[in-house]
Amino acid sequence: MTDFLDSTVTFSQYAQAFQDTVYMVGIALFLGSLIGIPVGVALAITRQGGLLENRVVYLVLNTLVNIIRSLPFIILMVAIMPFTRVVAGTSIGTNAALVPLTVYVAPYIGRLIESAILEVDPGIYEAAEAMGAGTFQTIRLFILPEAKGSIVLALTTACIGLIGATAMAGTIGGGGIGDLAISYGYQQFDTIVILITVVILIVVVQAVQSFGNWYARKSRHTATDAQ
Repeated sequence: MTDFLDSTVTFSQYAQAFQDTVYMVGIALFLGSLIGIPVGVALAITRQGGLLENRVVYLVLNTLVNIIRSLPFIILMVAIMPFTRVVAGTSIGTNAALVPLTVYVAPYIGRLIESAILEVDPGIYEAAEAMGAGTFQTIRLFILPEAKGSIVLALTTACIGLIGATAMAGTIGGGGIGDLAISYGYQQFDTIVILITVVILIVVVQAVQSFGNWYARKSRHTATDAQ
């Protein structure tokens, strides 16, 4: 299909752009979760009244998370270009985009995980204490399973945020749907490309949100049945 809907972009280019977007979102979400989930747990347990209340640790983490989250992604992406070059060897391309995407989403996930844990019923903590569970056991066996539904929704929200961020990554040649929209839709005034990329993004976001909602409901039902 060399002329997709009379546009300058072929079907294979849309397919490759979609593949690049899935790649960036998937890897960045995974790496961001590896950083963000422990940060979120640390924020929840070191805050005032937490399991391991520690004012210094909470202040440092809270400040760092707030600083990174206060920067719009496009500014963050440009600001850490030297760091991106060190890590990825270049500041342009799909792999290079993973660096700012991970830096962007990690504190975002951390804050969402913190909120999810804070929603846990205080009775869970009392039950863990009554059973003689230590701090690590309380977190792993009681808090995280109880907060699983909220954590799923948090990661769903982070995933959708990443999809939007990958579109902005197209401004520096990051690849993906955003790069296609900017390179062909905006710079070459191809309205068809803009419309198709918008539809693709809407469909993907709806699919991710629907799956996240379904899995969160399933997780909550499982937790309820276990009780």
